[in-house]
Amino acid sequence: MATTSIPKFHNDPGVESVEIGSHSFECIGATPPYDHPHVYLDMSAEDEIVCPYCSTHYKFNQALAADMAYPTICGKH
Repeated sequence: MATTSIPKFHNDPGVESVEIGSHSFECIGATPPYDHPHVYLDMSAEDEIVCPYCSTHYKFNQALAADMAYPTICGKH
């Protein structure tokens, strides 16, 4: 059985946009306990999307690994 993990991203520093290495991901807003309802977002064929809860603008960057972000603090937590 294959296990896949959906990457999670947040915007603790409050930057205008976050570059990420995945088209499908989970936005948590900020790290707990200041997170919003976790929402799964899918850019589909586009290269950017805005979270409907926190208004963070996410941009796809093919140079990043799927679970990485720039600024890096917005990725793994």
